[in-house]
Amino acid sequence: MTESKRRVLVTGGAGFIASHVAEAYLAAGDEVWVMDNLSSGRRENVPAGATFIELDVRDPEVRNVFREIRFDLVNHHAAQIDVRISVSDPALDADINVQGLLNLTEAAIEVGTSRFIFVSSGGVVYGEPDVIPTPETAPKAPLSPYGVTKLSGEYYLNYYRHIRGLEYVALRYSNVFGPRQDPHGEAGVVAIFSTRLGDGEPLLVFGDGEQTRDYVFVRDVVSANMLVSNFDLPEGATLDDRGFNVGTGRGTSVVALAAALEEAAGTTVPREFRPARPGELRHSTLDTGRLQAMGWSPQFSLEQGLRETYEFISSQRSGNSA
Repeated sequence: MTESKRRVLVTGGAGFIASHVAEAYLAAGDEVWVMDNLSSGRRENVPAGATFIELDVRDPEVRNVFREIRFDLVNHHAAQIDVRISVSDPALDADINVQGLLNLTEAAIEVGTSRFIFVSSGGVVYGEPDVIPTPETAPKAPLSPYGVTKLSGEYYLNYYRHIRGLEYVALRYSNVFGPRQDPHGEAGVVAIFSTRLGDGEPLLVFGDGEQTRDYVFVRDVVSANMLVSNFDLPEGATLDDRGFNVGTGRGTSVVALAAALEEAAGTTVPREFRPARPGELRHSTLDTGRLQAMGWSPQFSLEQGLRETYEFISSQRSGNSA
């Protein structure tokens, strides 16, 4: 795929990660539309220069939008991402994450969209892996409805590729953090800790705090999106031929993350330990060798990312209280 000007749709583009991705497409000279129902995204996150469409990805009107604009590329971030919600309401999780995807893919095929980028999750599709860092070819064993819907999305896209010709890439994110992250969601531990640090409140740690995650900075995730938007798609018939891990390959424990964030913030607060949360994975770190072989590598250290994130959240909170 060439890097000439394209008509690009970013779903969920009023949210944390996708708003950064939308900015990158604009910077590359593409025409960008952002589709978001604002259930969790914020209108102010939509970058200047993008055309905003307030619409749920499950809405039948999506088909008419595709017919009118005829997108060349779809970058699909819109999703229900809270594992706890998926456990308490699996039907809602499936409605958004599966039915929403199918609505988009059928629309994309109808108008001849040439590439579809799907955000999957390396943090959940592998379950509790035997090999760490975990490669793309590891067994898939999701332990939550959210993980099941993300893996189902990849299977659907693999079907659409082989039977109906839709070219796609799935990006399996590790734990993404950075500016605009929601401090109120389950997945935003860096934002949650940053907010509590700013308020001088104890950091809540569930279990012993030694569970590890692969924390990747949002700007590195953006560069991965831009790479797969432009490179020649790999051949191969399996699910993993079009699935790429996006992470750092480095696991960081919760207690180590808390200490590193305190260093970035220049302040310390007590820890408050709570019982471990049922079903939480013990360790999750991704092997990103395949994506690195295609020319991508993370450029931001954990410490750099934490400093930038903390400064952003602090400035936002100062502005809101002013």
